[in-house]
Amino acid sequence: MRERRRLFLAVAALSVLLFLGAASRDEIARLNHLMGWKAGQTLADVGAGEGEIGIAAAAVVGPGGKVYLTELDERKKKALEETVSEKGLKNVVVVQGAEKQTNLPEDCCDEIVMRRVYHHFTAPTDMDASLLRSLKPGGELAVIDFPPRKWLSLSDPVKGVPANRGGHGIPQKILIEEMTAAGFTVDRIANDWPEDSYCVVFRKAAAK
Repeated sequence: MRERRRLFLAVAALSVLLFLGAASRDEIARLNHLMGWKAGQTLADVGAGEGEIGIAAAAVVGPGGKVYLTELDERKKKALEETVSEKGLKNVVVVQGAEKQTNLPEDCCDEIVMRRVYHHFTAPTDMDASLLRSLKPGGELAVIDFPPRKWLSLSDPVKGVPANRGGHGIPQKILIEEMTAAGFTVDRIANDWPEDSYCVVFRKAAAK
């Protein structure tokens, strides 16, 4: 019985690695098209992981723009710094993430992207408020995430998240409820995102 459970967890862990892989070129291109990245903009990739989205965005915004890559995990942050240095990306800044705030300057970003990050938030109310502060008036936030997968919870549990997630992931309805409570409005939704995910683009109100 124990052998069978160990085998199940090993297979599930491998599935997690495959399922939670880096963003593909096609996915990044679609995100670019959806958000309309432009030269001179300031973007942030929050919870950047390997930084593939932010690094691609850096090529679009150009030398007149800026990209922030934030990462909570210190080893991932160090790896990002090494990648940025090796590639000579002068318009990319790596930022130490935090549990309750982005650590980005206020009103700094035209666009913020979070790919498969939100369901890890242990303090979503605080983080949502911080994300709102980090955006310029009229700025956009794209949240890519996926509905709860209970099989993922067995092999890769997310500790400390609110109990209403229903597994590893987050229902789109709960995401929208939390983000709108923070002051965002829903701008557009793509429910046919790669790998059974969804993308919701939220907007901060424009300056009066």
